[in-house]
Amino acid sequence: MLTTPRRDGVLPGQVRVLGLDPGSLRTGYAVIEINGPKIGYLVSGAIKAGGESLAERLQEIFAGVDRLTNEFRPDEVAIERVFMHRNADSALKLGQARGAALSATFAVRPRVFEYAPREVKLAVVGTGAAQKDQVQLMVKRLLNIAGPLTEDAADALAIALCHAHSRKVYALAALATGIIR
Repeated sequence: MLTTPRRDGVLPGQVRVLGLDPGSLRTGYAVIEINGPKIGYLVSGAIKAGGESLAERLQEIFAGVDRLTNEFRPDEVAIERVFMHRNADSALKLGQARGAALSATFAVRPRVFEYAPREVKLAVVGTGAAQKDQVQLMVKRLLNIAGPLTEDAADALAIALCHAHSRKVYALAALATGIIR
């Protein structure tokens, strides 16, 4: 839960964020910890759903995110918003994967925040038209990650970082309006 910010807009305390980049075959995940202005990297990777049917893959996504949620107990979840591209069938499958992933977090009752892909790229790279390799590079630099980082993990980390940067805006808006989101 977002707590009331101080007069300078700083959010007190420590918050754990689960970033999710849903997909019907691979769902990227990342866990970061925000402690004041510091952002710490905990873990990232991908849940590879290898079932024969979509229903089996959704079960694997749910189980994988459920394990992560139980282990890391996120306070907040940042997830990519579904967008309609040219293929409606792909968008529907993506929406179902997103639903399975989000449903798996409900036991710990985190606050959920959604971000559009362009918004995530803009927050991390500085342009909403950034390429995948640019996102990977910036995520590694921002979090000081030396080893390899898969595309799915980098995307989930980018979503979590976008949320980390957006939290201050939410806090300042809450301070200005008196409305806590």
